[in-house]
Amino acid sequence: MQYRQFGKLDFEVSALGFGTMRLPTKDGKIDENEAGGMLHYAIDHGVNYVDTAYSYHGGNSEVFLGRALKGGYRDKVRLATKLPSWLVESSRDFDRYLNEQLKRLQQDYIDFYLLHTLNKKSWAKLCALGILEWAEKAVDDGRVRYLGFSFHDDYPTFKKIVDEFNWSMCLIQYNYMDVENQAGRKGLQYAAAKGLAVAVMEPLLGGKLVDPPQAVQRLWNTAGAGRSPVEWALQWLWNQPEVSVVLSGMSRMEQVKENVAVADCSGINLQTPEELALYDRVRAKYQELIAIPCTKCGYCMPCPQGVDIPRNFSNYNEGIMYNKPDFPRGEYGWWKHALDRGGMDQDIRAAQCIQCGECEEKCPQSISINRWMPVIHHALAENGPYLKKLP
Repeated sequence: MQYRQFGKLDFEVSALGFGTMRLPTKDGKIDENEAGGMLHYAIDHGVNYVDTAYSYHGGNSEVFLGRALKGGYRDKVRLATKLPSWLVESSRDFDRYLNEQLKRLQQDYIDFYLLHTLNKKSWAKLCALGILEWAEKAVDDGRVRYLGFSFHDDYPTFKKIVDEFNWSMCLIQYNYMDVENQAGRKGLQYAAAKGLAVAVMEPLLGGKLVDPPQAVQRLWNTAGAGRSPVEWALQWLWNQPEVSVVLSGMSRMEQVKENVAVADCSGINLQTPEELALYDRVRAKYQELIAIPCTKCGYCMPCPQGVDIPRNFSNYNEGIMYNKPDFPRGEYGWWKHALDRGGMDQDIRAAQCIQCGECEEKCPQSISINRWMPVIHHALAENGPYLKKLP
């Protein structure tokens, strides 16, 4: 296993971290025999960072780890979990959730405690409730060793959060397709320059980069290196010195073995200029596959009905780009779920479009937004067909 410096801390972390969001299941529950074998294999082969969260597997991920890390395995790893920020309603919830998590994990302390899925809204709410003062007390009383946050929003919000506390680490979504999405490369480099360790989630974009369309696979084949799409994606991340650890949410032993073997060959600045140029070609090829030529300029916004037009277009396009329609359908359904539970202020789905035409007058790409919105809703909410072009 290769190891990397973990920000400003006196700790070398394994290049590969073990994520527990996608553990194998059996009859709707974590298959603890299989999952335990995977975890122990990873640790026995040098993985020393394990990541979980309050909500993973309906709360059972933490319970599983409490059992699986017995027998000396806890002493070999740094353990990270996360405060469910969307569930916090009062300052009393900070202690309530942390103490519950310690009990689930059967631990006296957490190495890295992260504020989960921070964005503009959740960060403002937590700050108003005194999260930073509480967090410092949790460190002082020994229940938490180091503080961090996971993030899903834009770069300005990321920079603001980084600057407003003396964090030890952050967790961002990052891969060769997300160079400018969310925190992006700018966020990665900014946080690292401030001394934060940067852990990366979604290195395979939730599995979308594992089995690429033929047009993309043909490009990978031109390298003649015999690497799988998984290895190409992971090595791109490990090539960057600002990346501290890459988390993989593995669900089969074969995935653990492959990722451990790939991590053994990882390193900083090992890729050639030709290999780095290939990622640009792959990224461009993916973009060529989209149906709707939206550039996310935002000129069409705001929609009088609250529809997030660029986000709907992007979600729909990804189903075509990666040839995996179930992913955007799940995202579209999650937007409705988030609205119902108070995680969104308004319904941003294409279903809310009334074809008023106001957006089309502003679109520099002359996209037929009125015609696309019902197509998108039909494809994503009702499992209808995807279209390359409008009829």
